[in-house]
Amino acid sequence: MGNILRDAVENKRKKIIEKLITFNVYKKEDKHLFELSLTELENEYKAFKSMQHPHCNFGSLKLTSKKSK
Repeated sequence: MGNILRDAVENKRKKIIEKLITFNVYKKEDKHLFELSLTELENEYKAFKSMQHPHCNFGSLKLTSKKSK
C-alpha cells in the first residue's frame, strides 16, 4: 500500500511540474522544481495562477463564432 501512495504523490508532483513548465517556471528561488515537495509545488502553482490574468492564453476559454448562412 505504501508504494501506491508514493506513486500517486510522485504522479501528482510530475503533473504540477509539467504545468509550471508550461508557464516557463523552472525554479523557485534557488531550487529546481524537481527538488520541491508536493506541498511546495502546489503552493507555487496556486501562487502563480493567482497572479495570471484570467484571459491569458493558458487555459482560457476561446470563443468561436459560427457563420450564419
